[in-house]
Amino acid sequence: FVRVDNLSYAEVKQQIQAFVFGVNTPSRWGSQAPFTNITLDWVVPEDLKDQPAIVGGEPLEYTYSDFQPEMDMINKAFLEVLIEGDADGRGFSYPIPTYNLTRNFNWESENAKLLFKMTGKYGTPYFQNFINSTLDPSDVRSMCCRLQLDKRELRNRGGGLFGSDEFTGSIGVVTINLPRIGYLSTSKSDYFRQLDYFMDLARDSLEIKRTVISRLMDQGLFPYTQRYLRHWNNHFSTIGLIGMNESVLNFLGKDMTNADAREFAKEVLIYMRNRLVKYQEQTGHLYNLEATPGEGTSYRLAKMDRAKFARMIIPGDNNPFYTNSTQLPVAATDDLFEALEMQNEIQKLYTGGTVFHAFIGESIDDPDTCKRLVQKIAQNYELPYFTISPTFSVCKNHGYIKGEHFSCPNCSEETEVYSRIVGYYRPVQNWNAGKKSEFKHRKLFKPTENRAVVLDAQVLTSHSPEINVCSLNSAG
Repeated sequence: FVRVDNLSYAEVKQQIQAFVFGVNTPSRWGSQAPFTNITLDWVVPEDLKDQPAIVGGEPLEYTYSDFQPEMDMINKAFLEVLIEGDADGRGFSYPIPTYNLTRNFNWESENAKLLFKMTGKYGTPYFQNFINSTLDPSDVRSMCCRLQLDKRELRNRGGGLFGSDEFTGSIGVVTINLPRIGYLSTSKSDYFRQLDYFMDLARDSLEIKRTVISRLMDQGLFPYTQRYLRHWNNHFSTIGLIGMNESVLNFLGKDMTNADAREFAKEVLIYMRNRLVKYQEQTGHLYNLEATPGEGTSYRLAKMDRAKFARMIIPGDNNPFYTNSTQLPVAATDDLFEALEMQNEIQKLYTGGTVFHAFIGESIDDPDTCKRLVQKIAQNYELPYFTISPTFSVCKNHGYIKGEHFSCPNCSEETEVYSRIVGYYRPVQNWNAGKKSEFKHRKLFKPTENRAVVLDAQVLTSHSPEINVCSLNSAG
């Protein structure tokens, strides 16, 4: 459309700016902005590059591979708008952008500098790792044309925690309370027996929901959805989990920093995956396993369990919380690469959304340093999705301030401290009590410390010898 309408860069940026400000305008019930996300390719995808571009329903004489300059223009405009932020220096909560990191990703382009400048300052984007993970780039668009999928295997939904590939998505998510199972179980067989029971409940509720919304769509109550999707066949029934750390802590007496606990966690995830395959064969519907974000669930379930089981081990002082999915305890380590090593084998077992958040204390000023960090994670780990998540503050008088400052260092006025609550940035002051407690206990990673860089150099450089790991340390 940019080429056919002969739009200038200024016109493209104006449209992008209108879009970004528009989706951040409160327009939902409860004066909330709509939860929006977009996925952006850096280069023309292999499965589209030789296809004729379509405008107004008609194929053009050009193929999509001819439109790389227009892709660059759109990406540049979007990045500049997000870097500029709003008038007070706040970053934009929406849309949550996911960038596809493929083997032909151009790390040295001018747009790449903008991308990593935005990442280092606001931590906005998710990175979808097509370089070294089990994700297949062709799956992003393949779901829409596959009406018959092999129900004997689990498929990746794609799109991360909050996105979905085209013509697919999730019917709903049911989250399993693993800490309660761990606390009540008397043996390993008892643990899996209880897990079976709750997974079956989750399956039944999702099947009922699928039946109801399918009937409602057939009756014409979802006309816009029906026009776009046509059917729910490619939508997943999603079963998630929360609190594996507290589950093994109560069951084994060890947390997720312990190798035995992580092995048990992997055993549980593989068991759940195999059971989901059985559900697919039984029902004919797609199922997937998700690392539930747990923005509210983390606090709500922990609060309920603390009230019911006084001797149960639950983190948080007066405001309890459960650790998200199979993540490490929030205060486990400040060594980013140690955390990556411990999470690498576990994260890739999810077929729904999962993400590793690299929580760092403040912005990374040098885009090249941020780029090398992202590049290193993508090339040396099998994590399907990850973020670089700096903490920053905003003063109404002085705007953006690096790091966590609840009062402005310049004028002493109260500030807004921004961090990623689960998948998106919100002021910490607005978080629920459980998430505030988690934030208070959270250790921030220090990726530029000697220990992390030396560990990285010793263990990982065989995958990417072209990266100078010392450059990360020199920036610190």
